[in-house]
Amino acid sequence: MDANIGVLALQGNVSEHIDAFLLALERTGHGPSSEVFEVRSPADLADCTVLSIPGGESTTISRLIDKNGLYEPIRQFKGGIFATCAGMVLMATEVADPRIHPLGLMDMVADRNAFGRQRESFETDLPISGLDGGSFHAIFIRAPVVTWADPALNVLARLDQGIVAIEQGKHIALSFHPELGNDTRLHERFLKMNGI
Repeated sequence: MDANIGVLALQGNVSEHIDAFLLALERTGHGPSSEVFEVRSPADLADCTVLSIPGGESTTISRLIDKNGLYEPIRQFKGGIFATCAGMVLMATEVADPRIHPLGLMDMVADRNAFGRQRESFETDLPISGLDGGSFHAIFIRAPVVTWADPALNVLARLDQGIVAIEQGKHIALSFHPELGNDTRLHERFLKMNGI
């Protein structure tokens, strides 16, 4: 199936996700009829098969989602969502920060900056359940965690601080940055989950 992959382009690692999805499409044998493009408005979102919400500053992205009239369109979006770092926070039903208007698309509670400030950023080889090739070299930058998730959700990876990779239906949320590097296995997994 060909795909129109939208990357929410309000703030954060937009170009890195576009490049990662283009590479994932190439590696999975998709032709030039599949597209990856920036999403800034409800009209852009209407053209999407799936959506990526990249990392960035969660309070800023939340405010810009509201300002650009995207809150309800994203909530009503029928395709899968690939959410990383700040995106994971926005996907939650509950966030302990009144500045964030979570989308409530995954039945979980997220904790922003669970590992501390920028200087506490780190990298680790993270075992991920069901991922071909086993572990994934994960880059955590001011990363969140999920502190509670409905048991129906599929937890893919944990660290001592909490859940760092989780799936629900067509959605996947990661507290790290899979777009920073050449490993597109998680992007490919997401495309396969969504029949792409």
